[in-house]
Amino acid sequence: MSSGPDLDADGNVVFGRDDLDIVDPDSYLDGFPHATFKRLRDDDPVSWWPEHDGGKGFWAVTRYEDLLYVSQHVELFSSAQGITLEEIEGDDFDLRRNMLEYDPPEHTRYRRLVSKPFSRREVYTYEDGIRGLARDVVLEATEVGEHFDYTELIAKQLPMRMLGRMLGVPDSDGDWLVKQGDALLGNLDPEMTDYPVGFTDTDQFKHIPFRSPAALELYEYAERQAELRRGCPSNDLISALLSPTIDGECLTDLQFKNLFVLMISAGNDTTRYTMAAGLKALAERPDQFHELRQACIDRDDDVVDRAVEEVLRWGSVTMHFRRTATQDVEMHGKLIKKGDKVLEWFSSANYDERQFPDPFRFDIHRTPNDHVAFNLRSPHLCLGAQLARMELKLLFQELLPRVASVQLAGPVERLRSNFICGMKRLPVQVRWA
Repeated sequence: MSSGPDLDADGNVVFGRDDLDIVDPDSYLDGFPHATFKRLRDDDPVSWWPEHDGGKGFWAVTRYEDLLYVSQHVELFSSAQGITLEEIEGDDFDLRRNMLEYDPPEHTRYRRLVSKPFSRREVYTYEDGIRGLARDVVLEATEVGEHFDYTELIAKQLPMRMLGRMLGVPDSDGDWLVKQGDALLGNLDPEMTDYPVGFTDTDQFKHIPFRSPAALELYEYAERQAELRRGCPSNDLISALLSPTIDGECLTDLQFKNLFVLMISAGNDTTRYTMAAGLKALAERPDQFHELRQACIDRDDDVVDRAVEEVLRWGSVTMHFRRTATQDVEMHGKLIKKGDKVLEWFSSANYDERQFPDPFRFDIHRTPNDHVAFNLRSPHLCLGAQLARMELKLLFQELLPRVASVQLAGPVERLRSNFICGMKRLPVQVRWA
């Protein structure tokens, strides 16, 4: 699933029902419930939702400007009690805490320790290597034939190989690492994990990320990789993250392990699902497919860059992050009390008509396009934003010139999640150029 709406046989947008329960992961199996969120934006932009698993409930912030207010006012809406709905406190939370779950100034200090390898300048040093990987993935797909699962054969492969090369881990470990990442972000989907939350008792794992034993296996893997670098540092991302800054500061062992888990999950899954969202949108709109294909052939970077931004808005793979109110705050006549959970719905904000003219029209020329897919204009701007943009751009440039046409070739299978939009399977038929 991407947040982008499906089309019917006549090419019209399918909005779905406007009364779905946004807490229930099953509400997202047929696509993001756009009609429900449009109703909320229009009639109840800050709405209260009870939870079904004993959670204390949350406020849903669904308009663009309100989301920016919550994101930017970190003194009112804190990340330091978690960024997902799950309520974990005390030592259990401290053990699993990652860099997203700090407020400034601690978050700023943590980010400074790890941000250099993800800077725009550093990311562009990877361009030739990522382009080569994208070309390899596409050429391998051409050998399979004209019918295949795009998610599995292409969208899954490039982020996995790219991240593995950056980390400096063996290519042979890639499939295993992706499987662990899937178990983490797909922790509500019984297909993705043996311990789906809500179906099995996961209390024994509440002290680890996503309540998933996959995180324990990734901890052990990260420890082994760190030990190798401490004995013999390499020119790779793990070595860079373990190195002290110019001020002599270093990540603790626990911080490194939790960051590694975050990179494996977010660095693989979110980019994969964004790539799938982009291809589906283009397959359903042949005119835009051919226009973007020609721009890739002509190396028209302006058009390709705008298309990347539209895919990011359209896909909105991370649907929400949680904040916790640090004091009573009034919004739209509603009293958000100190300690209340507040969810910033990026997938809704990116379709807010107040910000985006005709938001349900996929437009590779859309400008301006100040989407919030990377939590832009916030202290918590996604660390991998530049890298994800480059991966999408290079994949377009290597794939589209080799594809004369593409169309959907079967039903899309979507991730069961109220947190991550993902198409597990995207069957396509292509005609290779």
